[in-house]
Amino acid sequence: MLELNHVYTRYEKVECLKGITFRVHEGEMVALLGANGAGKTTVLKTISGLVRPTAGEIFFRGKSIALLSAEEIVRLGIVHVPEGRKIFQKLDVLENLELGAFVRNDPGETAKDLEQIFALFPVLEKRLKQKAGTLSGGEQQMLAIGRGLMSGPSVLLLDEPSLGLAPILVSAIFKMIEEIHRRGKTILLVEQNARRALKIAKRAYVIETGQIVLEGSADEIRNNPAVQEAYLGGRERR
Repeated sequence: MLELNHVYTRYEKVECLKGITFRVHEGEMVALLGANGAGKTTVLKTISGLVRPTAGEIFFRGKSIALLSAEEIVRLGIVHVPEGRKIFQKLDVLENLELGAFVRNDPGETAKDLEQIFALFPVLEKRLKQKAGTLSGGEQQMLAIGRGLMSGPSVLLLDEPSLGLAPILVSAIFKMIEEIHRRGKTILLVEQNARRALKIAKRAYVIETGQIVLEGSADEIRNNPAVQEAYLGGRERR
């Protein structure tokens, strides 16, 4: 469904991605793991058209998207929920959700999706007219994901959805991500909480200094000694 072939990306003179190659199949949840500065966010920005690759190919359902604008990529069905939420703080919850649907021309289906988002995140329905900037961190993350879902995506690119949240909220967010996936969304998940990510993903890639250094099933990655030491804090006790 989504394929990167030898993708290079640079910011000015700094080469951030150095020949990235990986695939996400329809219906999968795939985790992309790595330390700060490894290039995880750059991968998502390059897929979503916020940053242009300098070389390589990106395909979505067999169509090359490397030269498309961010808006065109959203219209195809790829939606990026960015790190740090990036909600419109001075707008209310409903206005944020409505802006998520800016590429759509199907009011009936959009209304259905809004109801599904309220079922998934009941707190958002209670806060409809509340300014987004006054929501808690967890509520803002729910709003960011809900806004992404309002575009009717086929693929969600989730960048650090648990960042800065209290442990109890982290658990809630991951349960919601699992439910979104269960409802049929393909997900590429960037997440520093590697242990959590590997519990809900089917497959995973590990990126270091702009290169994929490891790939496999979530179990294979979780049981890899190098991954355990670098990202999981040592072997998990059973």
